[in-house]
Amino acid sequence: QVQLVESGGGLVQAGGSLRLSCAASGSIGSINYMAWYLQARGKQRELVALITSGGSTVYADSVKGRFTISRDNAKNTVILQMNSLKPEDTAVYYCNAYTILVNYWGQGTQVTVSS
Repeated sequence: QVQLVESGGGLVQAGGSLRLSCAASGSIGSINYMAWYLQARGKQRELVALITSGGSTVYADSVKGRFTISRDNAKNTVILQMNSLKPEDTAVYYCNAYTILVNYWGQGTQVTVSS
């Protein structure tokens, strides 16, 4: 079992920044990669960024150059630094931990970007 606790969402004006954190606990050795997804109202959940256990990263085209995913192995935490935020970034953001057997999700944190 893996438990994920997210923090850092909120309301920000366009052009501003937010930092999301996801703390993992439990069977963290089983995690292959961790990721952030977003789900806007009425839309499907989609990948924002992921980071592998080796530190490789992948980003959605819509966030390249604006968002950075990183990990603090000592704290078992994954960070999503979001800069130059746009109103279209408004969504619930979910932390994800992928293992071979199970895909784990956090509870989600709301990010709202006002124009």
